[in-house]
Amino acid sequence: MTTVYPFWLGGVAASMAASCTHPLDLTKVRMQTIKAAAGTKPPSMFFVLRKSIVSQGFRSIYTGLTASLLRQMSYSLVRIGAYEEMKRRLSQKGKPSSIQLLAAACLAGGLGGIAGNPADILLVRMTSDVIKPQEHRFNYSNALSGLANLAQQEGFKGMARGLGTNVTRAMLMNASQVGSYDLFKSSLLNKTIPVLDYQLHDSLALHTLASLLAGTFATTVCSPADVLRTRVMTSTSKDSVLHILKTSLQKEGPKFLFKGWTPAFIRLGPNTVLLFVFFEQLKKGWNTIAIETA
Repeated sequence: MTTVYPFWLGGVAASMAASCTHPLDLTKVRMQTIKAAAGTKPPSMFFVLRKSIVSQGFRSIYTGLTASLLRQMSYSLVRIGAYEEMKRRLSQKGKPSSIQLLAAACLAGGLGGIAGNPADILLVRMTSDVIKPQEHRFNYSNALSGLANLAQQEGFKGMARGLGTNVTRAMLMNASQVGSYDLFKSSLLNKTIPVLDYQLHDSLALHTLASLLAGTFATTVCSPADVLRTRVMTSTSKDSVLHILKTSLQKEGPKFLFKGWTPAFIRLGPNTVLLFVFFEQLKKGWNTIAIETA
């Protein structure tokens, strides 16, 4: 009998992973937001992280953690939960094809992007607030007060800011991260690593390797949409997505679309590994509980 896992299980796994990698996410957002002066190189990831600790203290690298957890329990909960449910239903008619799984991952990602958009706005604003001039800061004390402030001052339109780019990124992310994880996992299962002469089974080693490959793939695919989403959400003007894209391309060239790739990978690589390792262990734990209570 196939175990049916709770819809929220993926959200819990994502929250656990985000708690570990939040400083890297904060650094990535700040790197994408900082605009280097003409003729100068943009600051490195380590410079931004070090400056944050030196100027605001160690606790500053966890700024916006409440927004990150709110995001995982909306965006990731829906995208992973919906994907797992779609995959379960598709599996009832036999083994689903790669195309079916990728399509399910895209659809689930889009739903997650819609559900998590307000929390995404809060996360981007809270993590980038400190590098803005005082008069342009949002000064949210935590995610819940920020959500109330966002709804009260900007209404539905404000909560849907950047929804198009966010949904596009969420679809790309789910297909390239969650969808590719399943593909990498199934492709590597029972394969032998040549140099080590080690056969991969459904174990921690397989989960780690498959998730690391998925994290690398997802970082590259999602980078352009991620950079654009960050700039749209942090903008204090009412410029359209196309105007922001055009202006950025004119000033910085196409390279800006991959700005912050290294910290994005350093954050998303470990985050993806932790997400799927935690998720697989939570599923095993749920299986154990289900057997004991049966």
